[in-house]
Amino acid sequence: MKDSTAKWIAFAEENLGCARLVAESEYYNAALQNVQQAVEKALKALVIERGLDFCKTHSIQQLRDMLADEGLGDFLTDEQCELLDSIYLSSKYPLGSALPASEADADICRKCTQIAETVLQKLHRFLDERPQDEGAESDLAE
Repeated sequence: MKDSTAKWIAFAEENLGCARLVAESEYYNAALQNVQQAVEKALKALVIERGLDFCKTHSIQQLRDMLADEGLGDFLTDEQCELLDSIYLSSKYPLGSALPASEADADICRKCTQIAETVLQKLHRFLDERPQDEGAESDLAE
């Protein structure tokens, strides 16, 4: 695994941990923001690991589609991408909610946290199943 991939994964896991903590305190917008960031960073870690052109985006759908073009589209469904993309702005700013239930609550936080946990589990399984020589190259080429 590339060093930069590991760093992105560490940040993703930290965001997921923060999401869990703040959800327990009923800070649901902060929890959703961290969940979205966890998934975004996990997908970007995979983009980096695969050597794809890194794009500046916060769109989960766009990142998932980029990975799907490489045969790695099973990390998220279209519905999950839509949900996570819907929480990006609405969890950061009081612009009027785009969430399906129109307000962040414990149920939507649990649902989104489970999605993020699954994405990270799939990412770890994918990286663990790769042949060692595939991931052995350094970041010097970047």
